[in-house]
Amino acid sequence: MKYDGILFDLDGTLWNATEPIAVSWAIALKDQPDIERAPSTEELEKVMGMTSEKLMAQLFPYLSYERGQELFQHCCEVEMVYLREHGGTLYPGLEHTLEKLSARHPLCIVSNCNNGYIETFLDAHSMRKYFLDWECIGRTGLQKWENIRLVVERNEFQNPVYVGDTELDYDSAERAGLPFIHAAYGFGQVPEAPQISSISELLEIV
Repeated sequence: MKYDGILFDLDGTLWNATEPIAVSWAIALKDQPDIERAPSTEELEKVMGMTSEKLMAQLFPYLSYERGQELFQHCCEVEMVYLREHGGTLYPGLEHTLEKLSARHPLCIVSNCNNGYIETFLDAHSMRKYFLDWECIGRTGLQKWENIRLVVERNEFQNPVYVGDTELDYDSAERAGLPFIHAAYGFGQVPEAPQISSISELLEIV
């Protein structure tokens, strides 16, 4: 199928950064007296893609909203410094796939992450050269489907597609009016959507 733009989710679609994030959050939370323990890698995997409000409510249900948001911002600051130095785990074949895709299609990223997080991925792994645009809730305050529409409209795409790994990604793409491809190697299950079992399969589809 001919697409004039490909939009990607980040966590669970382009990389898996849960292990270094878990390390960075342990560093950020070690001196916080009201935190019982830092979340594990497995616990973080379950909240990837959530908004900060839902993420903190699930990980730390005993904290107030205000305290949760304060700690989230602190953790994100430590996390981005750590990720910029250590990076995450890229899915097999990612750079080769992005190199081939970007020669034919404009590539973008839309993620429910804090402002600056996408840039840590781009800089830690030298990926800026493959992406035309990116957007996140941390910069705009908009819901994911609204950020998808924002990127589509400012790049004047007529027939774009969104690639993500969770039900939220699917719902957001659908609400934004985009077809969806499920990255089944990621964190979620979306049985109703067409699937790829590796990022490199996109080369055959698009």
